[in-house]
Amino acid sequence: MLPLLLPADELTPSVEFNKKTGTFRIEGKSLLDKPASFFIPVKDWLEKYSKDPNSNTSLTVKFDYFNIATSREMLDLLKILETVPGAKVIWQFLEDDEDMEESGQELAELVTVPFEFQPY
Repeated sequence: MLPLLLPADELTPSVEFNKKTGTFRIEGKSLLDKPASFFIPVKDWLEKYSKDPNSNTSLTVKFDYFNIATSREMLDLLKILETVPGAKVIWQFLEDDEDMEESGQELAELVTVPFEFQPY
């Protein structure tokens, strides 16, 4: 399975999904009003991965900021991750960024995937 590598820009986060190395990472900002088109290849890749996943999958999410539209896309992504046995989310946030911590907690309440919260 080929890796998915999307570079960040001023409106979108970087995405690195690599089955071979076990790296699953979303990082940066997501400010798109309609982020669905950005997240379509991300969700498609994860759907394919979910059919033959690694024994352990840790998705690291490290947003500086994301908008409400992105939170819907993230929920869809996490719903796919729910189907992956042994999956978990590592939610990283600035130590004093209560909004980003709460955003992660709200998403964690909506899915069965275990979350690990890591302030930095």
